[in-house]
Amino acid sequence: MKAQFMSVVAQPLFVVLWSSAFIAGMIGVGAAPPMMVLFARYAIAGILLTGYAFVMRAVWPRGGQLRHVAVAGLLMQMVQFGAFYTAMGEHVPAAVIALVQGLNPVVIALFAGVLGETVTARQWLGFAIGGVGVAMAVFDQSNLSLIGLALCVVGLLGLSVGTVYQKRFVPEVDSRAATALHVVVSAPIAGVLAWLTGELHVSDLGRFAGSLTWMVFVNSMAAFLLLNAMLRRWDATRVGKLFFATPAVTALLAWVLIDQPLHPLTIAGLAVGVLGLVLAARKPSAAPLVTPRPVVAVR
Repeated sequence: MKAQFMSVVAQPLFVVLWSSAFIAGMIGVGAAPPMMVLFARYAIAGILLTGYAFVMRAVWPRGGQLRHVAVAGLLMQMVQFGAFYTAMGEHVPAAVIALVQGLNPVVIALFAGVLGETVTARQWLGFAIGGVGVAMAVFDQSNLSLIGLALCVVGLLGLSVGTVYQKRFVPEVDSRAATALHVVVSAPIAGVLAWLTGELHVSDLGRFAGSLTWMVFVNSMAAFLLLNAMLRRWDATRVGKLFFATPAVTALLAWVLIDQPLHPLTIAGLAVGVLGLVLAARKPSAAPLVTPRPVVAVR
C-alpha cells in the first residue's frame, strides 16, 4: 500500500502542496515582514515536527550525520525561503518565483555525477522543453527587478544544492527526523535576522494567522515530509523534475483562489511542460542506487 501511494499519489500531491506555498507566502508577506513570517513558521513547525518524530519513534541522526542534515536543512529552508520570501517582499509575483524554482531539475542535473546518476540526452531534451513550457506558462505575469531576480536565483541554489547535498551525504536518514531538524536549525537564524532588521511586527493578524496555519501544516510539514521521503526512495533527478510542474500549477491555483486570469499562453505552457516531464522521466532501474537500511525505514 505504501509503495503504491508513493508511486501513484505522492508525486502529483507533492506538486499541489508545494505550489500552494507560493500563494500562502504572498498572503503572509503581505501581512508581516518576510523574516517574521519565516521565524513564526519555523518555530511552530519545529515544535510540531519534533513531537511527531518522537511519537513515531523516528531514528535521529548523530555525529557527522547530524551535521550533514543541519547543513542540508539550512540550505533547503533558510537560504531557499529566506531569499524567496524577501523577493515576495520586493513585489516579485509568486508565479515568477515559481518559474525560477522550476529550474531546480536543471541545476540538480548538473550535479548528477556527484550522486553517481546519469542524465541521458532524452532527459536533457525533456529539461529544455519543460523549461520552455514553464516560461510560457508565466511569461505574461513576469515583472522582475534586478534585486528580485538575484534573490530568486539565491533561493533556487539553496533548494538545489541542499537537495543534492542531502542525497549525497545522508541519503538514508529518517525523513521524519530530517524534516524536523531542517526547520529547528533554521528557526533561530530567522529569528535573529527578524530582530536585527526590526521586522518583529504583524500588520494584519487575521491574514498572518491564516497563511501561517497553512504554511506550517501543509508546506512545512506535509510537503517536506513527502519531499524527504521521496528523496530517500528515488534518485534526485526523478524528484527534481517534479518542480517543472510547480509554476503552471501555481498559476492555476492563483486563478482558482485569487481570481488571477488564466491566459491562453499559460494553457499552452501547461501542455508543453507536461511533454517535458514525460521526456525527462527516467526508466526504472533494475536495482535502486542505494539500498535503505531497515533501521531508518520510513513507516
